[in-house]
Amino acid sequence: MSLVRLLGFATLECGCVVGRYVELARTREVVYVEEKGSACAHPHHRRNHALPRRFSGAVPVVVVAKAS
Repeated sequence: MSLVRLLGFATLECGCVVGRYVELARTREVVYVEEKGSACAHPHHRRNHALPRRFSGAVPVVVVAKAS
C-alpha cells in the first residue's frame, strides 16, 4: 500500500464512477473504480479495483478543488 493523491474523478458512459490517482512514491497514475454502474456489463469494472492500464488511458478527469 502506498500513498496516493486524488487527481480527479469521472462518470463513465456505463455509469461507473472512477477516480484517477497518482502514487506519490512512483509518480504512476492509477485509475480505480469507486462505484460500479447498475447497468455496467464490463468485467474489468469492479468496485475498489484498479482498471488495467489498457482500459484506463481515455478516462476523462474532473478536477477536484483542494480544501483549505
